[in-house]
Amino acid sequence: MSAVSLRKILNKKELPSLVHNLIYQLHMAIDVELVDGTKLISIGEQTAKNRYPIEVLGETIGWVVGGEEATLLASLLSFLAKQEAEKKELAIELLERYQEIDLFEDISTQLTTSLDTRQLSQLVLQELSQLIESSAGMILLLGPDATTFEIIAEFGVFFDHSQPEPGKGIIGKIVQSNRAELVNDVQADPRLEGQENVSALICVPLRAKERVLGAIAIGTSKTDSYKAKHLKLVSIFASQTAIAIDKAVLYEQSTQAAIQAKAQTQKLQQALNELQLAQTQLIQSEKMSSLGQLIAGVAHEINNPVNFIYGNLRYVAEYAQHLSHLLEKYQKFLPVAPPELESELENIDLEFIMGDFPKLLDSMKLGTSRIVEIVQSLKNFSRHDEAEMKAVNIHDGIDGTLMILHHRLKVDVHRPKIEIVKDYAQLPQIECYPGQLNQVFMNVLANAIDALEELMGNEKISPLIPQITIRTEVLDSQFVVIRIADNGPGMKEDVIRRIYDPFFTTKEIGKGTGLGMAISYQIIVNRHQGFLKCRSRPGEGTEFWIQIPVNCALVDAAEEQNSTSASPTPTADTDGFIPSTTPMLKPTDLLIRHNQLIQQLSEQSPNLGAASPEQIYQMFQRNPISLKLYATLLSWFSCPNPTHIDH
Repeated sequence: MSAVSLRKILNKKELPSLVHNLIYQLHMAIDVELVDGTKLISIGEQTAKNRYPIEVLGETIGWVVGGEEATLLASLLSFLAKQEAEKKELAIELLERYQEIDLFEDISTQLTTSLDTRQLSQLVLQELSQLIESSAGMILLLGPDATTFEIIAEFGVFFDHSQPEPGKGIIGKIVQSNRAELVNDVQADPRLEGQENVSALICVPLRAKERVLGAIAIGTSKTDSYKAKHLKLVSIFASQTAIAIDKAVLYEQSTQAAIQAKAQTQKLQQALNELQLAQTQLIQSEKMSSLGQLIAGVAHEINNPVNFIYGNLRYVAEYAQHLSHLLEKYQKFLPVAPPELESELENIDLEFIMGDFPKLLDSMKLGTSRIVEIVQSLKNFSRHDEAEMKAVNIHDGIDGTLMILHHRLKVDVHRPKIEIVKDYAQLPQIECYPGQLNQVFMNVLANAIDALEELMGNEKISPLIPQITIRTEVLDSQFVVIRIADNGPGMKEDVIRRIYDPFFTTKEIGKGTGLGMAISYQIIVNRHQGFLKCRSRPGEGTEFWIQIPVNCALVDAAEEQNSTSASPTPTADTDGFIPSTTPMLKPTDLLIRHNQLIQQLSEQSPNLGAASPEQIYQMFQRNPISLKLYATLLSWFSCPNPTHIDH
């Protein structure tokens, strides 16, 4: 059965009237039939029996019966059928891309819930075995000296007696080359050493931070079973698995460090706090890394076709202009058109087309220019691969972040559009970590939008126009200041002094983890040697002061020479800004957050006490934010803290 229905094509709006007009203009009688002879259209008294096929992709989906002129209608319907087929192919391709992205996010969410390398590895193989035909699979981990492999998860039997070694056999040499490969005939591969129980295999090295951790391999007993799409799918799993394993190893190391620090002095206790905050940043950074990779991939896929369209619009405009001049010449030399041509000119309204076509091309140029700007903003925001410090334009990062949040700024049924007011100064190139700095902008701007949306819900006190103002300036030739202010509900001073503490949030459970500003503190103060300040009053909005040095290296050297003891609790400056203080993780805050999550689960399921671990996990799966938060809370409880907790 054809993927295109001739009946549906003929039922499209305005097409039947177009067909009738064409037939009457050509003074012919035609019949349009399906392949089985069912008549869909019959016009005029049929005298000729010529049958002209309506074809799409080499398949006949119907016939046009009539004289020689009927070939025009057959060609027209074949063209329309081809367009429908191309639309369906594009829809299928977009659906596959969406499913791939959805799978990417789902696997990422599942892996971040586990800190056990064997458990998460078994989960990956279980998912792969359901998606790709395979009789065996395994995940290998390189030993500390990189001379042995440890199999941390497997199904089926890859080898009878031996196991792979680095640099030996197909799998060992693929890991050594650090390149994913698809082998559809294992027995014919010259790298084969010994006996393997699979005839085709896919092997992808596990890479994290430019370091090979091991490999993931699946195989089947059938040759020529795998294609490029299977290799791509396994690569997606490998990317997430490597991140999760690296995180699990770091977690194990942090746990051991916490146990050793239990009996140490206050200096070691402070080091433990810094390690815990670094673990919080790892969780948030993993999420932003996945988001950055996804955005960069989407921007790359959009960029090529848009550039093709954008580059050819100029030639289309030139061609249209040449044709327009040619028509004007014809009208000059043939002021009176023949009757048949005059009728056709009236039907197509030539004068309107000649006037509207240049405007249509101008609109297309504006639209493609806008898409090019959006793609560039996505690229500027993602910067997921820029782990080193480099000189960038801060304004590009802010604009890219605003582009990502554009959907939240638009007008909706609950509130008017949120206006963005920019007051940019002339800034030099800044030495910074651009991806991390974009994460700070995302946290601050998203919180401002949340505050304005909350205020819009109260019609009695909501401002007429919700607004976010962004100002930049150079301070003493050494620092750059970014000020982000909103006209939302504002905060009390005691809230301002706690906003950088991990897990502290004024939002409802499930709507925020309380990690965003804690991570922002780490990035601005610790990572960039900058300053983070805030001023706010209830009913007067909130403004954040983000100050970073133009060159971090010079600031680091100055601080080493002028290092002092811990500073006292800061007070508000002359402008009313309250400087940030070192965030502290309080055991009582952990217990309160833990109790809130359990209480929320109890409200959703009264029989929580009798629920199995699998049922509790399914409850958390309905709210991924709560699941990630709870996993982080448990990781903190597993790190003994000598601070006494009063019951």
